[in-house]
Amino acid sequence: MSLQFVHLRLHTEYSLVDSIVRVPELMAATAAAGMPAVALTDQSNLFALVKFYKEALGCGIKPIVGVDLLVAEPGERRPPSRLTLLCQGSEGYRNLTQLVSRGYLAGQRNAAGTPLLERAWLTRENLTGLIGLSCATEGDVGRAALNGKAEDAQAALSNWLELFGDRFYLEVQ
Repeated sequence: MSLQFVHLRLHTEYSLVDSIVRVPELMAATAAAGMPAVALTDQSNLFALVKFYKEALGCGIKPIVGVDLLVAEPGERRPPSRLTLLCQGSEGYRNLTQLVSRGYLAGQRNAAGTPLLERAWLTRENLTGLIGLSCATEGDVGRAALNGKAEDAQAALSNWLELFGDRFYLEVQ
């Protein structure tokens, strides 16, 4: 049995602070590696979407649309955690664009203008058609586990499972 690897969390030059990967070069490398699909999950944006989608299809690669989002944590001093959302289809895409837009329109709290999602905005209804990834040590489950807070990690995982059902996956790093 042959297993194929697929990147499900990947940033491009449109994640301005942490990547210089360009979409055409990404597609060429993905095709050369024999990957059947790749997910593009830039930080809080879908700026590369059209270029990514066209390039992927042109290379015979299934494009998986997603976004790496920041979720506000309660308390002033707690940094936001991450959540990656991947679209399963058109309903998921509509829900994702609404969440990203809401982050920009109502979730910018600091001078840098970083869009944050409030946990109250994440409901079963607006997560329909989306797959959630825990973001390993950058997500709330991973942070709690890393800090030895097993009960908090379990509570965070239970919350995500309540919202996503079987569409939430823990990332291991």
